[in-house]
Order: sequence, then C-alpha cells, then structure tokens
Amino acid sequence: MTERKDEEIKKFVRDFYGSIAQSKGGSCCSSGCCGPSAELSRARELYSEEELDALSLDINSLGCGNPVATAAMKPGDVVLDLGSGAGLDCFLASQQVGPQGKVIGLDMTPEMLHQARANAKKLSLENVEFRLGEMEHMPVDSNSVDVVISNCVINLSPNKDSVFREIFRVLKPGGRLCVSDMVTHGELPEEIREDPTFWAGCIAGALDEEVYLDKIRAAGFAEPEVMNSVSSSCCDEPDCCGESPIASVIVKARKPQPPRL
Repeated sequence: MTERKDEEIKKFVRDFYGSIAQSKGGSCCSSGCCGPSAELSRARELYSEEELDALSLDINSLGCGNPVATAAMKPGDVVLDLGSGAGLDCFLASQQVGPQGKVIGLDMTPEMLHQARANAKKLSLENVEFRLGEMEHMPVDSNSVDVVISNCVINLSPNKDSVFREIFRVLKPGGRLCVSDMVTHGELPEEIREDPTFWAGCIAGALDEEVYLDKIRAAGFAEPEVMNSVSSSCCDEPDCCGESPIASVIVKARKPQPPRL
C-alpha cells in the first residue's frame, strides 16, 4: 500500500469518526455489510452493568471488546488508550489505577477528543487526559507507560508495524499490551481491502490472526497470546467478506525486561 493510499484511508477514517462524534450515532461496524447499530446498546453488550453504572454517565462505545477487564491494571499504573474515542475505556481504567495513577487517551479525531474531554469534565476526573495524535507517531515519552490498551482501533491503521513499534517504545520494560481488535482467519477479497468504507467499518484493515501476532512479535514483544475470540456477525451477508470469517479477539503481550548484568 502506497503512502498516498495510506493517507487517503486515514482521512476517510478520521472524517467518518468525526461525523459519528458529532451525530452521537452509528457504530464502528457501519460498513455496507454491517449496518448501523446503537452505540449505547453495544456498550451494554461489552461491559457489565456494574462497570457502566459506576460512571453515572452514558458514554458511547465504538469497540468490539472490553480490554479493561483483561488488562489487570494496578493502582498507580500509567495507562495509554489508543483511539480513545468518547473516553469510555479511559474512564473505566481510571477507576482501576486510582488517583495515584494516570490514564492517557490518544485519538486522531478532534471531534472525538472534544466529546471525551467534555465527558471527563462531567465525571470530575483528574487522573485522565486526552491527546491529539496518531498511533503511528505517538506524542508520548519512551518507557513511560505501564499498560497500553485499545478497543477495535489498531485494525484501522494502514501501517500496523509502526503502531506496534510505537507501543513497544512507549511501554516501560515489563509493560503490558492488552488490546481488543478485529482479525480474520484467511485473506479478504481485494475489493474489500481497497474500499475505504470497509476500512472505517473495521473490516478491510483486519489482519489474519497469525499475521497480527507475528507483527507483535516482530516489534519486540514476548508471549503474544489470544485470550478470547468471538466470531463476528459483521460478515454474515453473502459475498461480503469472501470465505474469511471475521473475529473479535483480545490479545495480550509483554515488553521484556532487559537482561540482568
């Protein structure tokens, strides 16, 4: 994929999610084969009632899983959420890391950041901040983060090698990656891969599960592991995604500690 094509995809995705933030409707899975769905009902599918009710605020969810429930965050941790959207995972993480911890939400869509900051203000959270930036070039210091989470966002990047290298860079030695994302079990048709609408719909950018894990290993991570896999109904329509089933997965990995001298 050429650099120009990459930028075209990014712009389409940014505009798409900007429009969702402004309308407060739709879902990440809004391509032609998926169809729109209500964000709040989607949140109720992915998160427990206790998690959502503890926030005392209805917050839109565009995810495909719940990485917060699997990331094993501790009080005092510094957490980075990639593609933080309206901030739901950041706010849930802030409860786990406590006032002595910190949560950074990163998003490339100004409209989403505006919504997230407004939600944080309503919740009076002082341990959460939101930054404008891209996953491929994170405005985050090296070796400064304990846990990186992400929810159905890495698939949107046309350069996942850069994303995983950046995650590795910002994590402290021994730091952890825990992401929810979409993967395939086989190749997608080329016409799907080339369609920006399917990129925004979390389908065209999905990698084969083994390729996804290989890219994590290539970035330097140890022990990448699929913790959970759920087949998606996104591609039930005939001739939508060919013979390749789409699945939502939770993937964990660890940045190795340097060897002791």
